[in-house]
Amino acid sequence: MQPLTFGDMASPFRLQASNQRLKTELQRLGQELASGKTADLRATTKGDLGNYAGLESVINALGAYHVAANEAALFTEAIQRSLETVQVHASEIGPALLIAGSTGEATLVQTAATDARSRFAAVVSVLNTKIADRAILSGTAIGADALAGSETMLADLQIAIAAETTAAGVAAAVDAWFDDTGGGFETSGYLGSTTDLAPFRLGPDEQGSLSVRGDDQNIRDVLKGFAMAALVSDGALAADHDERVALIGLSATQILSGDKALAELRAEVGTAEGQIETARTRNDAEVAALEMARSEIVRVDPYTAATDLQAAETQLQTLYTITARLSRLSLAEYL
Repeated sequence: MQPLTFGDMASPFRLQASNQRLKTELQRLGQELASGKTADLRATTKGDLGNYAGLESVINALGAYHVAANEAALFTEAIQRSLETVQVHASEIGPALLIAGSTGEATLVQTAATDARSRFAAVVSVLNTKIADRAILSGTAIGADALAGSETMLADLQIAIAAETTAAGVAAAVDAWFDDTGGGFETSGYLGSTTDLAPFRLGPDEQGSLSVRGDDQNIRDVLKGFAMAALVSDGALAADHDERVALIGLSATQILSGDKALAELRAEVGTAEGQIETARTRNDAEVAALEMARSEIVRVDPYTAATDLQAAETQLQTLYTITARLSRLSLAEYL
């Protein structure tokens, strides 16, 4: 059988094709040696991409859960910090109000009441905290503040207590404003939704929910105490010093009681934080395992890759030598 040969006119094109093929091979092998991953996944898997695609799909899904869990962690952390700030204000002003109510000294009463009024504004502000323009305590109404401003609520409360002449009467009116269904707090004090946020998806078969809103009873209870003291600062029961002192004492008791309730609420948030962190750890561990399995599919042996690269370089150098010699051939040299 006659061997297949190339004519002189075809030889340059054949050499050029070989040159391009070897350069492409060098580039591929260099990339594989540098990255440690195959450049031709289909060839490596012999066309069976099922396992790789399956791993890729699960890793991408877990990546989405990771984002959701991070968002949930950020949200719950913001709630925890807000409640902590409120609790700090309560634990600091409560004893001061209690002392003022015990001594009955007018200047001390007014000073503690004024401090409580300032802290009431700070508490309302921190409960209106937003994360990435999302209110943390407004339920599904994430674009709205959870609470009306402290001045707005105090103005409504001034109207509610206008006819009261005793500390007990003022305290009862404040209780009614905050607690009654359809009362002042529900109609103008709380601005958020009464629907909780949808649960956070933490994994394929797990979700975490957090039903803490600005209208939570524990939050209302501590707000009552601040509001009572703030009303004293604004002149409530100004005609009767003894009743003012009594109202300051009631506000101190209310705040200290609300402080304990806030601790329970923070424990609930802490439980949610623990669940989220557990889910994040588990998802991260699963992703690490799956990525290791995926890397085994695409991994190339560095020794083999280096050997093949050296062989390709040798072939390319040989091709350059042959090309150079052929380019010097002429009839004169042949003769």
